[in-house]
Amino acid sequence: MILLVLLASILILVVTVYQYDEQTKDYNIQRFERKEAIAKETIELELKNKTTYPVNTKNLSKIFQERIYEVSSINKINITIFDLHGNLLISSKTNAFEDNNIKPLEYNTLNDLAQNSNHKILKMREEEGLSYQSSYSYINDPKFKRIGILELQFTQDNSEIEEELEEFIKRLSLVYILMFLIAIAFAYFLSSYITRSIKNISEKMRQTRLNERNEKIILDQASSEIEVLVNAYNNMIDQLEESAVKLAKSEREQAWREMAKQVAHEIKNPLTPMRLTVQSFERKFNPEDKNVKEKLAEYSKTLIQQIDVMSSIASAFSDFAKMPTQKREKIEIISVVKLALDIFNEKFIKYQPKENELYANLDKTQLIRIVTNLVKNAIQASEKEENPLVEVKVLSEKKNIKIIVSDNGKGISEDVKDLIFEPKFTTKSSGMGLGLPMIKNIIEAYEGTISFTSKEGFGTVFTVIIPKT
Repeated sequence: MILLVLLASILILVVTVYQYDEQTKDYNIQRFERKEAIAKETIELELKNKTTYPVNTKNLSKIFQERIYEVSSINKINITIFDLHGNLLISSKTNAFEDNNIKPLEYNTLNDLAQNSNHKILKMREEEGLSYQSSYSYINDPKFKRIGILELQFTQDNSEIEEELEEFIKRLSLVYILMFLIAIAFAYFLSSYITRSIKNISEKMRQTRLNERNEKIILDQASSEIEVLVNAYNNMIDQLEESAVKLAKSEREQAWREMAKQVAHEIKNPLTPMRLTVQSFERKFNPEDKNVKEKLAEYSKTLIQQIDVMSSIASAFSDFAKMPTQKREKIEIISVVKLALDIFNEKFIKYQPKENELYANLDKTQLIRIVTNLVKNAIQASEKEENPLVEVKVLSEKKNIKIIVSDNGKGISEDVKDLIFEPKFTTKSSGMGLGLPMIKNIIEAYEGTISFTSKEGFGTVFTVIIPKT
């Protein structure tokens, strides 16, 4: 930024000086051309109307012997007349302060004048702060015959203009110096702010430990502040790489151990009553008992019930282990949710759809499963309340459908909120803790989301968002 301000200041200063110089030259040329036009017109009138001498080359010095000084004085311009060969005839400089040692015209000047289409040439030169502008043109008699060469010279003192330019440059320089100082101050505070922010980020990154694998930052060239940030980030990545393998291995082993313990525990529950039943039957069985068939049927029924429990356990773990099949069909959400609620006999379940019809591409069976699981959990959370209430709402929100299941039960404590969707976690005395993780998998398979809010002693609200058709 400082470099741009400096370059802009220098460029503007150079352009200003150049423009000032060009305007001065243009002004001097225009001023000289006006004086030149008046002087030539005066000379032409003198040759046509006022002279009594024959108008030819020899008489030019006699014709303008006195008149040349008047024209020169009035127009403030030096007038010199040469013959066609460039020899001096008469000049107004002879009585002026300028050097009166006038040399004949050079051959190049005569040649340029003869070859120029308008028979006029203009020459400019500067010496010691003075600007000299000279024009050469032919003098014609009344019959347009060339009889001489007219040199008109205008001398301009540029010292006053140069002083004005210097004064202007000084003022402009002061403005640019002030701007440059302001730019330096602003750049300093801005860079300080940026580097301070970078250092803060660097400190936070040193304290961060993420369970993700990230690539290192590699820069060929960087400022010292950026290098601090990059080094901090790379150090963090090194630490993460060292712990990532250990952490992944530990989590896999822990997950398998926990899953094995859960499966073993759930299987042991029905095995115990099965063993007691078999032992009791073996001890009390009497083939000659007249009620032997009824006792055998009761024994078989007890075993079948426990086997069904074990089968349901196996099915639950199997269903959780695999993602639900994404069967998509256009279904009407309002009626399907009502169908899911019809299996419940509790009178405190209130269904409040906000729309008459809502459609989405889902699996009808999976949607019923979602609603049934959430409502069942809400009933169990509210069963000890004096006036239990479970509300189910379905509403439309932009491109999504919301299914809200709320209860006024005991709520969820802050300690376990982060574990609600974890497998094998449950707050109930029975169950395997796979219901909410399972429906979460189903919902996410259909590009939806599930979330909840809860307050202990006031109840819980689960919100399911699924895309519309």
